[in-house]
Amino acid sequence: MTDGPDELVQVVSADPEQGTPEPGETPEVLPILPVRNTVLFPGVVLPVTVTRKKSIRLVRRAYRGDKLVGVVAQKTGNAEDPAIADLYEVGTMARILKLLELPDGNTTIIIQGQQRFRIGEVTQSTPYFAARVEYLPELMPTRSTKEIKGLVASLKDAATKMLKLNPEIPQEAQVALDNIESPAFLIHFLASNLNVEVGQKQQLLEINEGVQRGTRLLELLLKEIQLLEIKHEIQNKVHTDLDQQQRDYFLRQQLKVLQDELGQEGPDQELDKLRLRAKGKKWPEAVAKHFQKELDKLGRMSPMAAEYPVSLNYAEFLLDLPWGEYTKDNFNLTRTRKILDQDHYGLEKVKERILEYLAVLKLKQDLRAPILCLYGPPGVGKTSLGRSIATALGRKYVRLSLGGVRDEAEIRGHRKTYVGAMPGRIISQIKKAGASNPVMILDEVDKLSSDFRGDPQAALLEVLDPEQNSTFTDNYLEVEYDLSRVLFIATANSLDSIHPALRDRMEIIDLTGYTLEEKTQIAKKHLWPKQVTEHGLTAKDVSISTAAVQRVIDDYTRESGVRSLERKLGALTRNVAKHKAMKQPFPAKLEPEDVTKILGAAIFDRDLYQDNDTAGVVTGLAWTSVGGDILFIESLLSRGRGKLTLSGQLGDVMKESAVTALSYLRSRAEELGIDYRLFDQYDLHIHFPEGAVPKDGPSAGIAIFTSIASVFTQRKIRSHLAMTGEITLRGKVLPVGGIKEKVLAAKRAGIKDIILSHKNRKDIQEIPAEYVKDLQIHYADRVDDVLQVALLDELVAKPLKLVVREEEKAPAPLHEVEVQ
Repeated sequence: MTDGPDELVQVVSADPEQGTPEPGETPEVLPILPVRNTVLFPGVVLPVTVTRKKSIRLVRRAYRGDKLVGVVAQKTGNAEDPAIADLYEVGTMARILKLLELPDGNTTIIIQGQQRFRIGEVTQSTPYFAARVEYLPELMPTRSTKEIKGLVASLKDAATKMLKLNPEIPQEAQVALDNIESPAFLIHFLASNLNVEVGQKQQLLEINEGVQRGTRLLELLLKEIQLLEIKHEIQNKVHTDLDQQQRDYFLRQQLKVLQDELGQEGPDQELDKLRLRAKGKKWPEAVAKHFQKELDKLGRMSPMAAEYPVSLNYAEFLLDLPWGEYTKDNFNLTRTRKILDQDHYGLEKVKERILEYLAVLKLKQDLRAPILCLYGPPGVGKTSLGRSIATALGRKYVRLSLGGVRDEAEIRGHRKTYVGAMPGRIISQIKKAGASNPVMILDEVDKLSSDFRGDPQAALLEVLDPEQNSTFTDNYLEVEYDLSRVLFIATANSLDSIHPALRDRMEIIDLTGYTLEEKTQIAKKHLWPKQVTEHGLTAKDVSISTAAVQRVIDDYTRESGVRSLERKLGALTRNVAKHKAMKQPFPAKLEPEDVTKILGAAIFDRDLYQDNDTAGVVTGLAWTSVGGDILFIESLLSRGRGKLTLSGQLGDVMKESAVTALSYLRSRAEELGIDYRLFDQYDLHIHFPEGAVPKDGPSAGIAIFTSIASVFTQRKIRSHLAMTGEITLRGKVLPVGGIKEKVLAAKRAGIKDIILSHKNRKDIQEIPAEYVKDLQIHYADRVDDVLQVALLDELVAKPLKLVVREEEKAPAPLHEVEVQ
């Protein structure tokens, strides 16, 4: 029980004059009546239920006397027997208008506030509190000003708005509000009806200045209106949502009846089918829980919602993936070797690597798939080799073309929340394969690019890391998928554009290209039979000789692979097919002259060794993207000031090789019988023929040195000799790459002797013996070994003459190079 109402303040009179005490009715000592949960304001009539025995005794005695009591609010409402310290200092003197004895023993009084006071000295503690009081004046301006009028209008507007928003307040309050004319009583009336804490009401009571009290009251009213507006908005929204749910339920029930009549499946039947399919999946427990969560969300969602088809497609995609489904590997290594040899001639290193992988997998039965990268020029069979590997293993084959891909989402997928979201191409290819262990070709991995959409190469780091791809997470899939059983085979034409971190995760297998002999075998065994069949011919109709094939390779193609060769062979078979269709005579076996007749004049001129007696002409060996080739180096001396001129569109590396060779020759001039003064009296011009072709690389050092030594000494160079290697300023011969292609190019050009670095001996051992037959290989550690083989004692011309000038002029700097 409490000594005060909790909610409604009943207004008995709206006349403020009834609450003004008459003179002589302000006693110095007042009995103090504590009340809970309310604050009494002057002029306001308030019913109070009295339950405490001390309070009942107080009101009965006061009612029999002058009927005046001091009403003070408690600081806390839970004190049953409050002390004077538990009460606020400021209260309101009230007159008891009526006292009612209730049947339950409680007493209800109706009181009206008259004047505010402040508690002073406590004169009595038992049987109830009494104290001397100091009455507080009401500082409200008597004359109506613009400020007072504005304040009153604002308070009435706010109170009217609050009455409309709060249906619990009776409509009679609006009538009472309209009849109030006194600004002070309006403030007290609204403060009593304000639904705020007791402490805030007490603060209003303690404010002496009326305008300040009204302004503070207006702030509280506006806050209360905001809360009521939010409450009203929430109630309307909940009401609308309930109505929409009932409407949707009714429409769904009608739709279900119509679908049953038409024999169509509804959302429930679709979800039941998805649950039935999920029972047969071999997915991890975490994926099963995730899928069940998605189905539960679908069940709660309206089929008409925009998110429903997105979630349904996602659930179906989860089911379509081959979780835990693997094809059985074929461990017949003899059959695998036979298939690889049947489809591809040569490529022994690649075939051995595949056989090693299968052998280990056969013995261990569990091996993380390696990440192979087939690196080589176009047309050497990198992509088709992957298809052969899949056939040999008995695995599914999928190909992922990465050329031009610049969006990271192509690899890792889009997030499901985006419009038009799709899974990444890795997961999509797994779904297409229908097995979790396919052979996946990542074609043209070096052609990946990046922009503001992300870096696809960085996204591939997780895919191609055997230690991480067992927990690969696609953004669309949102759950981990095991890629460790997938055999990834990447292909690339260049390693320079591949990110170093990505290159580190792959095992690089170099496919440098095919030699003339290998191309001949590939054409005879694979390309020619294929073209004959594709053009409607048979093996009995036409054949081709080995010489004719080599004529096509030498004169009409210049490549590392065999794509152009296949096209040219296709042109030959088309010509034969035309003659057969027109019933014209055609040769049963194509010879070199038939090739020239059909394909026309030779497109490429094959460099052959040109034997001559000119000093300073040396044959070098070069590696190109289409195989090996020979390279002529010519040196010429003319009267001048020691200037070095280089021509032939050379790169920086070859320019440095020329300067290094000349510097070393000057340092060894005396040992070679060259007068050192000749270097200052003759200009040296080094030329590389075919100036339209760019040339660069660290393999022409010893050839340039030999050419310069020959022209300065005028000694003849051994005939049918070629060389490749780099030199240092200390005269050492350094090894170079591309030895296989260079040696075979030398053999085709008619070279009989080749000079290499001693460290290139291992490269010669890897070349089949029949390819180096009739070739004499000379190994050199120093430049002296090169000159000993290359230069003969026989002079080509008379030694250079030394010119004695009248005035010696400073020679041009040694390293001043002019390139024409």
